[in-house]
Amino acid sequence: MPVRLVLVGAGIAAGLFTVAIAHGDPGLSFALTTSFGTTALLVTGWGLMVAGLALSLKRPRNRTALGLYLAGCAWFLSEWDNPGISSSAVFSIGLALYAVCPAAVAHVVLTYPSGQLRSWGNRIVVGLGYVVTVGIQGLASATVFDPGSQGCSDCASNLWLVADRPSTQTAIDLLGVRAGTAWSVVAFLTVAWRVVSASTAGRRAIALVSTCALGYLALIVATYATSLDRGFLGTGDTDRTLWLAQATALSLLAVAVLVNLARARMMQRTLTRLVVDLGRAASPGRLRDAMADSLGDPDLVIAYPVNDGSRYVDAMARTVQFPADRDRRTTTLRYAGADLAVLVHRPGLFDGPGAVGDLVSAVHLGLENERLQAEALAQLAEVRSSGLRVVAAGDEERRRLERDLHDGAQQRLVGLSLALRLARTRLPPGTTELDAAERELRATIADLRTLAHGLSPVVLKDEGLSAALRALGETDDLTVGELPARRLPDVLETTAYLLVAEVARQGATCVTGAVVDDWFSLDLQVEAERLDLGELPDRISAVDGKLEVRPGHVILRLPLRSER
Repeated sequence: MPVRLVLVGAGIAAGLFTVAIAHGDPGLSFALTTSFGTTALLVTGWGLMVAGLALSLKRPRNRTALGLYLAGCAWFLSEWDNPGISSSAVFSIGLALYAVCPAAVAHVVLTYPSGQLRSWGNRIVVGLGYVVTVGIQGLASATVFDPGSQGCSDCASNLWLVADRPSTQTAIDLLGVRAGTAWSVVAFLTVAWRVVSASTAGRRAIALVSTCALGYLALIVATYATSLDRGFLGTGDTDRTLWLAQATALSLLAVAVLVNLARARMMQRTLTRLVVDLGRAASPGRLRDAMADSLGDPDLVIAYPVNDGSRYVDAMARTVQFPADRDRRTTTLRYAGADLAVLVHRPGLFDGPGAVGDLVSAVHLGLENERLQAEALAQLAEVRSSGLRVVAAGDEERRRLERDLHDGAQQRLVGLSLALRLARTRLPPGTTELDAAERELRATIADLRTLAHGLSPVVLKDEGLSAALRALGETDDLTVGELPARRLPDVLETTAYLLVAEVARQGATCVTGAVVDDWFSLDLQVEAERLDLGELPDRISAVDGKLEVRPGHVILRLPLRSER
């Protein structure tokens, strides 16, 4: 803050000092020979300085802020080459820098708002601007200009003087005007192309400031063009009118910078209020909807890193696939060195420098809160997925055991039964031991079939739940009502079958079922006051189902999304 106070004081002093210089020889001053000239001089210079200081408060490291302040200083310097000044040092500074303001303004606008010259073309244009305005029009001309030899005995001394050569000065001044004309046209076209070639969001960020700068550069082109005939920059009536118009354009440029800062501040406050509202009634996805509305991108996606960044999910813990086409872009939002989220957005949304930082500073609390929620939901989904995999693996093991019993032990017992029957034909009738063995073998085969059927009935896998329950009704006291004709995921059909089979073993049961809104519901009426369902509630919970048990009544609801 002390540095800014010093700059404020220096700026005020520079403006007042420039007015005092103008009074040294009013006839050669734009400010004192133009209507409202003094006001225009001070408002323009101070306006640019205020815009630079305001920008530095918002973005302390942004070089455009310093550039705006120095452009204000450069505007004042156009009065410092007044030969009526008493200080040789100030007069010499004026001779070197009186024409530098256009180059300083071009430098500012080509770095706005990032503070950096992002292309070699822009760097060359800015560099040539300083070469023309300072190197040729300023220093080169000053080295051969002696005010005293040209009849101004009371003028301050030119500290740059090397040799008094009026003819050489005339040639240098003409070169400076011609070079200035060419450069100002190139600078105008460069700024215009920057606006035209920018993305939608980038153009929105620079349009207001660039428009004011283009107006100023157009006036500079006109100033140089009117000076081509005489070969030097003068203070005639046309020059004074153009100077006043330049002051207006630069004042508007300063206002444009302040307006953009106010817009950014309002957007940040809006986003901050948004986060506060979200904190009061947070629900997954609200932050995305609000940000999409504020940023003007209805297809905005917020992806949160989970599993140490190996996977990205949205607020509902659904996996996000990043686009590979040119229609969408990704921007990582970081806060305090950590990745909060990745935004998938339309191109150009964050072209303006500082846009990402402003967004993060406003919504990082909301992003962190939703990221934690998404991470918790992702972990819960992983637990559920693990439960489904365990249940599915158990069901597969049941089917494997059923096949092993059917194709292995059961077939061998059936073969043994046939061997006993064959042996009976070779033995005398009435062999009681053989009869007993055959009866025991038939009972064992029946028990084995019952066991295999209980593990995983073949009809359930082949024909579905409805057919399996009707087959179960042939052996148990089970009445089967209306059931869905469609096949359901294997894990759901097995879960429903096991529940019905367990309930039917404990009492006469009537079962009906239906599919409603992506849920499969099963309603069981049972003639039993108390039911022992063993580990079935754990299985139902693992597949994200819901079980309600009341005396004589069991309701099962299974989500069909489990099939995904």
